[in-house]
Amino acid sequence: MKRKIFLLLMIIAVAVAFTTLSSQKAQAAPIKLTYSCFFPPTHIQSKLAEAWSKEVTKRTNGRIKVEYYPGQTLTKAKQCYDGTVTGISDLGFSVFAYTGGRFPVITAIDLPFGYPNGKVATAVINEVYKKFMPKELLDTKVMYLHAHGPGLIHTKGKMITKLEDLKGVKLRGHGNSAPFQKALGATPVAAPMPECYQMIQKGVVKGASYPFEANKGWRLGEVTDYAVAAFSAAYSTSFFVVMNKDKWNSLPADIQKIIEEINSEWVIKHGEAWDASDMEGIGYFLSQGGVIIGLNKKESARWKKAVRPVIDDYIQAMNKKGFNGKEIVDFTMKTLAKYSK
Repeated sequence: MKRKIFLLLMIIAVAVAFTTLSSQKAQAAPIKLTYSCFFPPTHIQSKLAEAWSKEVTKRTNGRIKVEYYPGQTLTKAKQCYDGTVTGISDLGFSVFAYTGGRFPVITAIDLPFGYPNGKVATAVINEVYKKFMPKELLDTKVMYLHAHGPGLIHTKGKMITKLEDLKGVKLRGHGNSAPFQKALGATPVAAPMPECYQMIQKGVVKGASYPFEANKGWRLGEVTDYAVAAFSAAYSTSFFVVMNKDKWNSLPADIQKIIEEINSEWVIKHGEAWDASDMEGIGYFLSQGGVIIGLNKKESARWKKAVRPVIDDYIQAMNKKGFNGKEIVDFTMKTLAKYSK
């Protein structure tokens, strides 16, 4: 009888130990997150996204593991936001303008306000987000937003020195860069950035508008000859880094806090990286034989005046949708002026 009781106690003890061990292992298993980014792995913005992933793992002591997928290997640039909403990826990093019309408030940043650099553009987009908290972004958890430096026109085989030179010139464009190009007299051809190199190389378009960084980051300096430094009419392009809302809500509160702290650091890094890579892009462009064309004060004013209707059209379009377009534009311009000092 005693032997039976002893064996029974031993079985119970082993079962309890096994259950405890299994529970500890389950608790120790890291939470896996998938991260989709449209930038190629060699691009500085992609490297920053990968560094963010590693930093999250480091600061959570391995409780979070991020599987990073650059270069559209998990979701395409246009599908990235929806892919995050539906859970194809837990995190997504792409361009708002690739989903035309879906993000009316936040893409005010893309208008040709005359941005001086990426650091300022990044500060502006986050101020606009905090001010208006647009409903268009409520279906994800926003990690942070950022925007590139001045978007300028680059061409192959055709020097642009005045507005008239752009008449009818085909340029690859997207989102708000398309009406920007049209306002200057060019003919925009819609396509995402990953297709730009071949479009110029094959002569489908004569060039494109983009920040200097893309000359190296996307190797566009290899297929373009001229860049017009029309900073008075420069636009930007807004980028998102978002997380699936259910996935975010499932994370422990202490991990959420750690990620928020990392986000506040990384948004600054992205803005600074846009400017550093602009400088590298200029160097690369010039090393390939590229020529940067400056505009005198009078011509610069003409370009600024030429793109103003793009801003006015945005205000009218937003008013028709039930938004206060003027309020959004005025706040954006005021914020831009504040950070440009």
